[in-house]
Amino acid sequence: MTLAERLEELTADRSLRGTAFSDAWRATVDPWLVATFEAACGPDGPAAGTSEAALVAVGGYGRGDLAPGSDLDLLLLHRSKEVPAALAEAIWYPIWDAGLKLGHAVRTPAEALGLAADDLDTATSLLTARHLAGDAELTAELIEAAHAQWRKKARRYLTQLRNAVADRQAQHGEVAFLLEPELKEGRGGLRDIHALRWAQAARSVLEAGDAESLDEAEQVLFGARVELHRATGRPSDRLTLQDQDAVAQGLGVSADELMARIATAARTVAWIADEAWDRVGASLATSISLLGWRSRDRAPGLVVRDGQVLLENSVDPAHRPDLVLEVATVAATKGARLARSTHERLVERAPMPAEPWSDELRERFVGLLRCGHDAIGVIEALDHTGLFERYLPEWAAVRNRPQRNAYHRFTVDRHLLETAANAAALADRTDRPDLLVLGGLLHDIGKGRPGDHTEVGMELIERIGPRMGLPDEDTAVLVDLCRHHLLLPDVATRRDLSDPVTIAGVADAVGDVERLRLLAALTEADSIATGPAAWGPWKADLVRELVRRVEHHLSGGDPAVLEVAEFPDARHRELMASGETVVEAADDTLTVIAADRPGLFSRVAGVLAIAGLEVRSADAASLDDMAVEAFQVTSRFGTMVPWDRVVAMVELALEGRLGIEARLAERIRTYSQRPARPDLPPPAVHFDDDASDTATVVEVHAHDRIGALYRVARVFAEFDLDVRTAKIQTLGEVIVDAFYVTHADGSLIDDRDLREELERSLLHAAG
Repeated sequence: MTLAERLEELTADRSLRGTAFSDAWRATVDPWLVATFEAACGPDGPAAGTSEAALVAVGGYGRGDLAPGSDLDLLLLHRSKEVPAALAEAIWYPIWDAGLKLGHAVRTPAEALGLAADDLDTATSLLTARHLAGDAELTAELIEAAHAQWRKKARRYLTQLRNAVADRQAQHGEVAFLLEPELKEGRGGLRDIHALRWAQAARSVLEAGDAESLDEAEQVLFGARVELHRATGRPSDRLTLQDQDAVAQGLGVSADELMARIATAARTVAWIADEAWDRVGASLATSISLLGWRSRDRAPGLVVRDGQVLLENSVDPAHRPDLVLEVATVAATKGARLARSTHERLVERAPMPAEPWSDELRERFVGLLRCGHDAIGVIEALDHTGLFERYLPEWAAVRNRPQRNAYHRFTVDRHLLETAANAAALADRTDRPDLLVLGGLLHDIGKGRPGDHTEVGMELIERIGPRMGLPDEDTAVLVDLCRHHLLLPDVATRRDLSDPVTIAGVADAVGDVERLRLLAALTEADSIATGPAAWGPWKADLVRELVRRVEHHLSGGDPAVLEVAEFPDARHRELMASGETVVEAADDTLTVIAADRPGLFSRVAGVLAIAGLEVRSADAASLDDMAVEAFQVTSRFGTMVPWDRVVAMVELALEGRLGIEARLAERIRTYSQRPARPDLPPPAVHFDDDASDTATVVEVHAHDRIGALYRVARVFAEFDLDVRTAKIQTLGEVIVDAFYVTHADGSLIDDRDLREELERSLLHAAG
């Protein structure tokens, strides 16, 4: 059996998970390399008679961390100035012939140490060097010298390493909280564990028990990495959404459980790393000085030193009910961390908050939230030690809770903290910033429990509010913010904002101007925290316009005062009167004027799909056997819209000279689409009879697929229905299309049998 065949066999053996796979693969590779080296140096080998040479495993291979796609990092060590090229070739070529990836170098100990003196990667790779074959004394000499040099130059190495860690974490983000974590390079990932061990080899930077905690976290993260390589067949370390189910299945858990385990492990690593690098930073400082202030008027018994908040020995947390929040606020405002000793004393001695909370305690809690993004890391540190849960027991259900859709970028707990932080930045938009930040923290608190998360969240808030000492009317506001936290973005993107029925419906739901302003700020904070797909200039403009109209309505203003863009406008009517076909594009809008006939809307939608464009909204109208349709679009890949090509294709389609079905099939083949994930909600169709007095609103929820709007629009054409307005929203891998439709004579769709048949056809088209 060849080496490649053995790797394939081990990879196919699903019982070999994590380190078990690594050990089995190393047990194959090590003796194979030893035999290869010895054969090359043997009497009949190409490098016969070679002495004072050794084959050394370095880097990840030296550590013994071998995933299916890992490189074999090897150093051919020799004492003489020249080593026979035949020896290197006799080792490297068989590895390449086996189809394995190889990192290789040929050096003397002096050369290796000289390079390591100036190159951090080389220096760290030698810290895990492991003898394989040849002159064992030569290898031992290098290993001893490399460690001695690492300790001797610790100050410079640790400075470089600390900076490299910060740069890497900034580039790759958090492992614990991101939808698609980078298992190796992200903050809290495997590379952080390696870096801590390298730092420990220079100076003692870990506390008692840290090494064991890192080992446990490594088992989780490395196990996921091995399974990811196995599932994808490539050396990828980013655990994408589409691969999570396969990785979880390989590990015998659900995808949610997998992501929660990864989050827990990564948070442990990040917690230990933050503290360790703070200690490294303090040890590297030329002098120890107080950072910040020490004021007995503002923070008696607290000191900020070397970037950490410390409790003076004279302070007894048992006698200071609000001390946890006070310490946390100081840390947030000063950009500091709570020292581990501070955490330990607070965990051991701080009392549970009395219920209901005092006004002072609640103000402390709100004050911490109003520190914005500076508070996130501090609150997560409190949560790591169980202190935050004392104030909000409901937090346990959302901790490390994944949101496995392409719409959300964070776990539920991190999303709530991000929302509260964003809300703090918008506090000047409302008279009640306290309720705004609390609403941000609690709007999704019902997730992670059975049932609809909004309804569950409302029930929880009805208990949380009184426990926090909030008046009943303030609790009611928080309940409403939870109830309606999706109202504004949903209406803005799915309904006709020029329809008075739309505005009146939102006004009735919200109730008053102050709640509307709170809800508007929460909507922005929530959407930004959700991810870039949830908030951009287009949606922001729609939400602002909706809020403007609803506020005008709630203030008793005349709806006629609000300027409404007429559709079709005077220019459209003039062009329609000419009876000529017109296809024109400007900015992000395609306008088509043509003879009114069934399927016109779907043809244009099909062309836009062929061109790789996403439709955000569309308006249509007819007059004297002529129709006008306006499509607002964006490029699926963020590139410039190729309007000349699009206009030409639309003209061909209107003339019946473009094979839309065939073109779409070609595009689908070119841009292959993965099957819909099994946990996605199935397609659904809803009829909303209250959303408009002049049209029937049909909502279609479907999986995002090339040509989805085209296929749905064809159904309306098949039933001889006119699409007056369409609103299209993409939520990750799901689209929500809202169509204002009527019969050709303008009447509503109220026949039950017709609705059932229409629903059946729409579900088929959306499937």
